[in-house]
Amino acid sequence: MALTAADVARLGALARIRLTDEELAHLAPQLDVILASVASVAELATADVPPTSHALPLVNVYRADVVTPSLPAADVLAAAPAVEDGRFRVPRILGEES
Repeated sequence: MALTAADVARLGALARIRLTDEELAHLAPQLDVILASVASVAELATADVPPTSHALPLVNVYRADVVTPSLPAADVLAAAPAVEDGRFRVPRILGEES
């Protein structure tokens, strides 16, 4: 079943797109080819193909969790613009009512 210019005009109206008569005549055969392509995908025999999200299996790559020494707190806090009670001091972002 081929799309007519009237079908494309109806689709344009539903999408609130104004189309000229030239655009309708130009788009009708193009949309017909697209619909035929989609219909051909539906004809594939996929009953024996399991649904997948990717064409190839995905495998997570994990690195070894190795404990390493970190910087001393005093060195880290020495680079901070403001420190209070051994922690970074930052401006208050929540009011008293929170």
